[in-house]
Amino acid sequence: MSNVPQDDARARRRLTNTVKDSMRGLRTELALLNRRISGALELKDGDLDCLELITRLGPVGPSALARQAGLHPATMTGILDRLEKGGWLTRERDPQDRRSVVLRVRPDRLKDVLALYSGMSAALDGICASYTDTELTVLADFLNRAAVAGRTETQALDEV
Repeated sequence: MSNVPQDDARARRRLTNTVKDSMRGLRTELALLNRRISGALELKDGDLDCLELITRLGPVGPSALARQAGLHPATMTGILDRLEKGGWLTRERDPQDRRSVVLRVRPDRLKDVLALYSGMSAALDGICASYTDTELTVLADFLNRAAVAGRTETQALDEV
């Protein structure tokens, strides 16, 4: 009797565990990189995270940002006060609802952040150059799906 299906299942589990281990390693290395960059910019780690969220989400209100970041509104207020005082963002009246405020990252300050990430960006360009378009499509799909899974699990923990 052959053990091929069982051997295939074991090999698949090992490969899946290798991917998970690699993801944990990536998370750690990116956290360390972000901590260094936060320090170089004289920002707290959470401040840099919020800048990234504002950049990615576009002009966003403080309440929506707090929800996305999973932070209490009072904590978000402190972060936004620091970022505004440091010249990282502006609070503007929402053109759709003058009673509301939207947050925008100041583009002139964003170049400071991008400059510190330029080495990682160049390294990723080099890594991506070694993959075919088809392989990059698979990698992008995997990473997007992993990000969605992370967001889903974060929301599930919020409900606990």
